[in-house]
Amino acid sequence: MSTPNILLNVNGIEVIYNHVILVLKGVSLQVPEGQVVALLGGNGAGKTTTLRAVSNLLAGERGEVTKGSIELRGERIEKLSTSDMVARGVVQVMEGRHCFAHLTIEENLLTGAYTRNDGKAAVAQTLEKVYNYFPRLKTRRTSQAAYTSGGEQQMCAIGRALMANPKMVLLDEPSMGLAPQIVEEVFEIVKDLNTKEKVTFLLAEQNTNIALRYADYGYILENGRIVMDGAAKDLRENEDVKEFYLGMGGGDRKSFKDVKSYKRRKRWLA
Repeated sequence: MSTPNILLNVNGIEVIYNHVILVLKGVSLQVPEGQVVALLGGNGAGKTTTLRAVSNLLAGERGEVTKGSIELRGERIEKLSTSDMVARGVVQVMEGRHCFAHLTIEENLLTGAYTRNDGKAAVAQTLEKVYNYFPRLKTRRTSQAAYTSGGEQQMCAIGRALMANPKMVLLDEPSMGLAPQIVEEVFEIVKDLNTKEKVTFLLAEQNTNIALRYADYGYILENGRIVMDGAAKDLRENEDVKEFYLGMGGGDRKSFKDVKSYKRRKRWLA
């Protein structure tokens, strides 16, 4: 089997906020072209910071990458602006369903196409495609975003990102605050977009269970470090992952890392 092209390569990055707070401590990960890669871990693990480092949104939060490198198709991208990133086909969907409340759903979607210069007909075609994936948005297209449900706003945020014709979407906590059946619907659409439109996804998600069902590969972050990674199906079967992140098994272990170091010690002593 041929190895997929690596679209994104994050190599040993450290991120510091306000010149003092070290949030990421040597994070490395790869996103192959055409795959769905999940960044997993609890609140405060560093998932959002990793996405922001990739899309160059750290400066607004007084954060910066102080070590390591980030490459998109072999090109260093740490110094690029967010609009440069969009031009290269990388779009981030922020956590918390950011929509322009006073605009209609359709107006929100069209703001995603502002960087495009391939003409109105092409934009209209993409809009139709977005409505095919999100029929509910088509029904609500004249409604102000403020008066739509959380699920509709999440779909609108993803749809707006798609209007830029991205090669890769960075999706931050898509399940947050949504009812389980809506979460399922959103992830089904992500998988569809990945399969049919060949959009690559890097998604940060606390809901490990659903993320591992839809992803190809997963990285688990804890306290700013990657403590484990592997094919999604292997992580789903891993006993420690089941215990810590899938809510199976009892035990009173304090952290995933403690288990790893305990097992390592056991191996060395054996």
